[in-house]
Amino acid sequence: MIFSLCFYSCGSSSGKHIAENPTAPEGYELFWADEFNEDGKPDDNFWSYEKGFTRNEELQWYQEDNANVKDGLLVIEGRREKVKNNRYDPKSRDWRKNREYAEYTSSSINTRGKKEFQYGIIEVRAKIDTARGMWPAIWTLGVSKGWPANGEIDIMEYYLVNNQPYILANAAWAHPNKRAAWDEAKIPFLEFLEKDPEWPNKFHIWKMDWTEDYIRLYLDGELLNEVDLAETKNQDGFNPFHQPHYILLNLALGSNGGKPEKTKFPRTYEIDYVRIYQQK
Repeated sequence: MIFSLCFYSCGSSSGKHIAENPTAPEGYELFWADEFNEDGKPDDNFWSYEKGFTRNEELQWYQEDNANVKDGLLVIEGRREKVKNNRYDPKSRDWRKNREYAEYTSSSINTRGKKEFQYGIIEVRAKIDTARGMWPAIWTLGVSKGWPANGEIDIMEYYLVNNQPYILANAAWAHPNKRAAWDEAKIPFLEFLEKDPEWPNKFHIWKMDWTEDYIRLYLDGELLNEVDLAETKNQDGFNPFHQPHYILLNLALGSNGGKPEKTKFPRTYEIDYVRIYQQK
């Protein structure tokens, strides 16, 4: 019963962090942070927006309006609202063009070209929305080459696997015989609910520890996945995790998140801070 309640209709309560001055891990110093302390739009010195239909045949139309900073939190809002597709072409085979309307909206922001980093520790404190249809993520992409040869790191994803919700921590790169090679960790969401039925209503800390040799992905201090970077070379020998990456924060709707038709909107994905530390 607890599982059903949280999966379909968990509420959303704000919870700003207490520590105003972040303390760097031993041997590290703060490289960059966004504490989201100024109300308004995300700081355009750091963040840019994806727009329109983007990937994975998801339902949402990405737009700037759904990302706002309020009361010390970045709030990405998923809405059920109709938007005209300005690229609509009924003859196109491209799903981004042959849908006349989007029935949902959301936001996806990223630091590409504005704040990129190579190695270090990144921490993100966030409260994800676990209602059906939600696909929130904290991830990075490499600055060089196209996907997946640029390398993808999923610090956090939440979506359905065989129609059951999971927390994921992954890395992807190019594979000679298929579209992408993956090093994946998939933890059933039920495991978190069994430990704490209020888990969806709380903020949690996702962390990546990234060096030349490994990527370690944590949730609330628990190691979820370790990726050996000696094993992540593309077929041309390029290692996409030996280059700078940029950060993406987004709330996708539909696709791997499931069908949101019976979900009550709006939905909110709240981020308290993003902090990057690098070795002194």
